[in-house]
Formats: sequence, C-alpha cells, structure tokens
Amino acid sequence: MATKQDTGQRGERLARTYLEERDYTIVATNWHCAHGEIDIVARAGDIWVFVEVRTRRAVTTAAALESIGSSKQRRMIAAAQLYLEAHQLDANWRMDVIAVALPPSGLPVVEHYEDALGW
Repeated sequence: MATKQDTGQRGERLARTYLEERDYTIVATNWHCAHGEIDIVARAGDIWVFVEVRTRRAVTTAAALESIGSSKQRRMIAAAQLYLEAHQLDANWRMDVIAVALPPSGLPVVEHYEDALGW
C-alpha cells in the first residue's frame, strides 16, 4: 500500500518528466522556505515557473485541483516571492499547477494549468 508521501513523490516525478518533455528546464525541486515548499522551480524561456503539484489516487484530477484553496494560493505566491528574493532575481514569473490522478488501473492523468493564480 502506497503512503501519502509515496503518492506525492510519484506525482512530482511525473510532473518533472511532463515539464522536461515540453522543454522546461528544471532548476530546483522541493525548495523550502518559511511559507512552505515549492514543488518545482522551472524555466520556460525567460519566464520562471513555480509549480505546485497535486496528486490524488483517483480517476480524474478534480480532487487534486479542489485541494488548492485561497490560503494555499497565498502561501504559494509568498513562497515564489521569497525564492525570487533569495536568488536576487528580478524576472518574469508565473505560478502553474500540475494535477496528477493515479487511477486504480490504467495510465496516470497529468493536467497542466499555466498561470493558475486567481482561480
């Protein structure tokens, strides 16, 4: 039986692979700060992309997406701003969400939502 941590790690591996296959450059993973953690920091051309990965054992990604409430969004923004400050970056950036569903059978479902702030 997979633990919640195993499920999350599998989802993050799938998300990294998904991004790399689309020519994103992975800069960091699991970056910790006072506001929490940024799952993936990537570059898409000259844009810094901060990615929140949500994984659920389900057939669809609905539950994964529903788990990102307004307080989580605020923490995600604060963490991204701290990352930029810590690395002295004055850059264009956006916050993306990758939702992963791991169904009981069949292939995982990976959905990428670019610029996901303000849902």
